[in-house]
Amino acid sequence: MTDTLDLSGDLAGAVARRTAELAAQGYCIVDDALPPAIVRALDDDLADQFTRTPFGQGGFYGTTTKRFGRLLVRSRHAAALVQHRLVLGIVEAVLSPWCDHIQLNTTQAIAVHPGAPAQLPHRDQDMWRGPVGEIEYLVNVMWPLTPFTRDNGATLVWPRSHGARALDAEPEELPFAAGMAPGAALVFLGSTLHGAGANRTGAVRRGLVVGYSLGWLKPYENQWLAYPPTVARHFPPELAALVGYRQHRPNLGNYEGQCPSVLLGDDADRPLGAIDALRPDQQAMVDAHLEARRAAS
Repeated sequence: MTDTLDLSGDLAGAVARRTAELAAQGYCIVDDALPPAIVRALDDDLADQFTRTPFGQGGFYGTTTKRFGRLLVRSRHAAALVQHRLVLGIVEAVLSPWCDHIQLNTTQAIAVHPGAPAQLPHRDQDMWRGPVGEIEYLVNVMWPLTPFTRDNGATLVWPRSHGARALDAEPEELPFAAGMAPGAALVFLGSTLHGAGANRTGAVRRGLVVGYSLGWLKPYENQWLAYPPTVARHFPPELAALVGYRQHRPNLGNYEGQCPSVLLGDDADRPLGAIDALRPDQQAMVDAHLEARRAAS
């Protein structure tokens, strides 16, 4: 099971309601998830990077769209999105059946410029090529920096296209444009069919994607390069763990056989000895093996 949040009654109820929405329709929209002032400050912090970042290359990223990551080092306000307690509660409720803990999969800023065509409809879970329709691999959250409308390229979402329905050749329902104001959040499953809409206006549509995945997967964004130890040691411990400075049983993502959080201390260069970090079933096998050896000696 994943590490659990200490949820108040009101927050726990909100998490339960939103998780049920996700299970039923593959997405939910949380209005007023953040104060608009925080979103404006974040947009201001990213303005220069939006200007300087080149347009993408390729039919998927889009030649009329700009993208960049590493948002936690580009704005101090990004942590408010990444560590949003309602969002984290929802993500952990969805993903915890299949992992010890979740991880940050990506933070990405996206600017869809005028004339951009609609993006290829896709499911983000397909980046891993795992079994479809059995488990959920990730949960994504789209945060608008500018108003999202049908005309300026709001995310298109195909309702109830998730889970086992991801195996269908065609979705049963038509998509809708997730219109939102800054401060709202679109939460959707990795198995939900979606894509950016066409921008038919003269204004740029800007937003952020914050994604979370099972802790044992290789993340979309290389978090240890995005946030090396010299950066991550200044994060709160919970945020450092979320970006990858936490071992996932059995021994996944270790450093010298230990949790990579050892790199965030003052004596990170000291010699280290490997320490088991096993799942309960594996620990039971090891214990039984050692006991059998002792009995035979």
